[in-house]
Amino acid sequence: MVDGTRIWELVRDTGVLDVNSAYAYLLLGEHFSDTSVVAEIDGELVGFISAYLPPSKDDTVFVWQVGVAEAGRGKGVATGMLYDIIRRPACGHIRYLDTTVGPSNEASMALFRGFARKLGTQVSENELFKVEHFPDYETHESEVLFRIGPFDPADFPAD
Repeated sequence: MVDGTRIWELVRDTGVLDVNSAYAYLLLGEHFSDTSVVAEIDGELVGFISAYLPPSKDDTVFVWQVGVAEAGRGKGVATGMLYDIIRRPACGHIRYLDTTVGPSNEASMALFRGFARKLGTQVSENELFKVEHFPDYETHESEVLFRIGPFDPADFPAD
């Protein structure tokens, strides 16, 4: 995983993601490198997904953030990173991919609905966090839980 500063800059530059500290992205790279991924084109960081295996859901990977730079948009970068994650040995046992998406984030909704179609499986969508759960509720949307699955990662071998 590349350094946290580059990831932090990419997340900030998307203009749509909640920006965490550079330290948080360093920790993601250190502690969750088996389930997080970056994408580069010609040495330029163009994509990042942070994900982890929730301790209480042994058949699930949770995707926390997906960020794609302008230079990587429309090139299948996000979908490629999702495939990369589910194909990893650390995710060989998973059957579901969970994530949350704000209702106005049409690009992310399209990404995850499209990914479910590519996997040949279902996606359920249910509100997980209401706006009043957030301290900045005047500016933060609710978060909708997308649950994709079931699927078998073995059906999607690495290229």
